[in-house]
Amino acid sequence: MAGAPVTELIDVDEGVEVGVFGAVWIGAPVRRYIDALHDIERFERGGGFKVTKRISTPPALEDFADLRLPDDAFRDLKKCRVGDCVVKLDEPTILRLKAEVDWKSPEARSAADGVMRRFALEFVNGYLEGGNQRLPVYRDHERPVSAAEEFRAMVDQMPELTKHLPNLRRYLLDFPAASAPGPESFLYWQETEFGLRPTIRISHVVIWETPDGTAVASRMLYASHYFRTGLELRVLVADPPRGPGFWFVTISRSRVDGLGGLTGRLIRGRVRDGVRKGSMAALRATKRRLETPAGG
Repeated sequence: MAGAPVTELIDVDEGVEVGVFGAVWIGAPVRRYIDALHDIERFERGGGFKVTKRISTPPALEDFADLRLPDDAFRDLKKCRVGDCVVKLDEPTILRLKAEVDWKSPEARSAADGVMRRFALEFVNGYLEGGNQRLPVYRDHERPVSAAEEFRAMVDQMPELTKHLPNLRRYLLDFPAASAPGPESFLYWQETEFGLRPTIRISHVVIWETPDGTAVASRMLYASHYFRTGLELRVLVADPPRGPGFWFVTISRSRVDGLGGLTGRLIRGRVRDGVRKGSMAALRATKRRLETPAGG
């Protein structure tokens, strides 16, 4: 109530998932946030965001011209095999890297970057055409992991969607076949600093405006490290008795690699603490940027 952001960890299955609730009062119009979100390249920059690029409609290979493998990812891909790969990839891409990249050549870095750019383009085109059913089955570990099944399992355990926003839930699960009036959406990709490794991510943002308030779903479609899937639900609600502005409330959940077993128990607290601190930093940055738009 004093205006400072708050966060709280959510009770989830700690062996596979991490979740956090966050909230802050923002003394600015809701429209200012929506406008800032449209300009995602400017809004999510600096700090841990090394590159942020909005994907055009229709997507083009040029959208990924700035996508370059971080040094550690390039080194890891030399040893990448189906069922044993540090970078999160599907089987066709792992085999393509093996077939198309001469790792001893001076051009290996350029060739590997090219494969990853085509992977990203094919990924987003497949999702836009066929939704969840076209998402890859990851083969970076011995056990195959379906991105679509992981997302559905996570969403089914989110009462915020199942009880309060069923239309948005249906849209996310049935995209692009879902027919619903009003929502607008776009895709973008980023290179971010997270954990020990720079991570390439692809996200789908859905903006749902209603007379009762505005909901924004930011779905992590792909992450080259750590995450199998993720969803951040943001709800923006005016509070006239409090004055001009809105409550900015977030629920963020993600399926994370390596949380199970003995090793997972050892790192679980560190991961949860990192996610909570990241949520707090995002709330503070959003409040600062919206309340002082001239300063960015």
